[in-house]
Amino acid sequence: MAEEKKLQKKLLAALAVGAAFGAGIALLLSPRRGRDFRAQLREGGMSLKERVRMGRGKSVRSPSDIAEAKPPLSIKGRQADYDGVVVGGGLNGLVAAAYLARAGRKILLLERREIVGGAAVTEELIPGYRFSSLTDDSGCLPPKIVSDLDLGSHGLNFLSFDPLIFAPLPGATSLAIWEDVDRTVKEISKFSPADASSYPGFIDRMGEYCQVIAGIKNMTPPDLPGLGIRDILELRNLAKPVRGLGRKNLAQAIRVLPMSVADLLNEWFESDIVKGVIAASTVKNISLGPREAGTAYMLLYNWSESSNGLFLSNRRAAGGSGALAQAVADAAVSFGAEIKTNQEVARIITQGGQAAGVELASGEQISAALVVSAVDMRTTFLRLVDPYYLDRSFVQHVGNINYRGTMARVHFALKRLPSFTAVKSDRANLLSGRIQIAPSMTYLQKAYDPVKYGHFSQQPYLDIQIPTLIDPSLAPDGKHLMSVTAKYMPYFLRQEDWNEAGELLAQLVISTVAEYAPDFSECIEDLRVITPLDMENIYNLPEGNLTHGQMTLNQFMWMRPLPGYAQYRAPVDYLYLCSSAAHPGGAITGLNGKNAAREILKDWR
Repeated sequence: MAEEKKLQKKLLAALAVGAAFGAGIALLLSPRRGRDFRAQLREGGMSLKERVRMGRGKSVRSPSDIAEAKPPLSIKGRQADYDGVVVGGGLNGLVAAAYLARAGRKILLLERREIVGGAAVTEELIPGYRFSSLTDDSGCLPPKIVSDLDLGSHGLNFLSFDPLIFAPLPGATSLAIWEDVDRTVKEISKFSPADASSYPGFIDRMGEYCQVIAGIKNMTPPDLPGLGIRDILELRNLAKPVRGLGRKNLAQAIRVLPMSVADLLNEWFESDIVKGVIAASTVKNISLGPREAGTAYMLLYNWSESSNGLFLSNRRAAGGSGALAQAVADAAVSFGAEIKTNQEVARIITQGGQAAGVELASGEQISAALVVSAVDMRTTFLRLVDPYYLDRSFVQHVGNINYRGTMARVHFALKRLPSFTAVKSDRANLLSGRIQIAPSMTYLQKAYDPVKYGHFSQQPYLDIQIPTLIDPSLAPDGKHLMSVTAKYMPYFLRQEDWNEAGELLAQLVISTVAEYAPDFSECIEDLRVITPLDMENIYNLPEGNLTHGQMTLNQFMWMRPLPGYAQYRAPVDYLYLCSSAAHPGGAITGLNGKNAAREILKDWR
């Protein structure tokens, strides 16, 4: 016991020292503050230690500001129509509004479209068929948010499916990943007895690493380079998962983060089929192939939000992704928040360099003690905020955020279920989860490679879901719907144009599915294509990126959305950030909104 406490103290000390060291490095490299800040320190005679004592890293614009540090912001006492206005009704905006209203604040949420949810929407894209338009991953909402907002009483209901993954393979064979690890071991043994033996250890070890990632996602990142005592204390939240790892495994976890998922899986498995099935879940929402550096981090990131301790969740919200967003919206309203749709915000009003409300496209102005942006960084700072109040280098770096969307969606209304050659007629339950067309790691990488040259893959990786197998309410009686995420489909095409390429994409998806289900084309009643360009134009997702910026290590934790702004506070006072562009990033978790609300309430003093 004494040895464990000693180890814990050493690990905490190492984290604190590492954070302080990172602050020093970031101080030299930060895109926003580097050169000016170093000059100001020299002119003002201020030491790094004194800078740290100033607390959160607000911009220091003159030597006089250094000599007389401004007190922390206090929202309390600001007079306005509302305590806060949330711009954007995506899931994170809804969660932030709900938590703020739950704390007794008078909150107004404004959404440009006719429905709330952002990427988490259910729409009748084909008459009689209700699709989760952009993402099927509605089962990742943390239990803490579900309980805090009492979402069960607002209609949220999760439906489970098993297997998690059904991967049909050429030659009428298949590999299924089940929630039961032992059952999966038997499946894997058909391809490699050695891999079957390795799988339980892989699940246990990666699960331990994911506890640390989950802790990071729930914390407010250190504000580098302006590291304060609050940041160091925040690191205490990682003590338990880090202690559980121990020194050896902690070092291994740090080694794994920058690896490619291919290299990581090569250390555990020999079968390219097994590696392909696991790797496919890693790259679904990023624009990289499995052999690209940093993709192992995304495996752990997705794993950390799973509902079952495995690398993918096996549940969906009944009624589709939009039902989840609607439950959060209803919770927010029950706490006293107002939600208005079809209300486009034209600009964020600033007075004296401080956010003071919003102006709608109609010309109506609404004052607020604070504004919370739940939209992407480009929209926030290149369209809504007057650039006069922004540092030029900050604007430049907002423009340099890497998006690179590479997915498209194709939705099918089906007269009947297609017959997959690897599925017997009495085993339709195999199709109730994810159907992955990614027969090997090599296939996945080849699907990605054309993106580097501005083309989309002619042998795409497909993530297919038929949600009506567990939620028949989404389609007319006796019929089914199928939603396909197709990768890799780059927003930037060298030769084709997405205004005309949608039909080509649909035919490509149909022919690819038909290789595993020959009668697929006969089952189709109608279809709808959503291209990366549609995602930008209809759903306001820059470059068709669901996560408001690539989920890569250089846009992670204290660097998300930009170094110096990871604590949900914008460079304009009383303006806060809570979209997927903020920490911890994308996915249907609501953590960005929850974390941002926590920081806002800290400032409400």
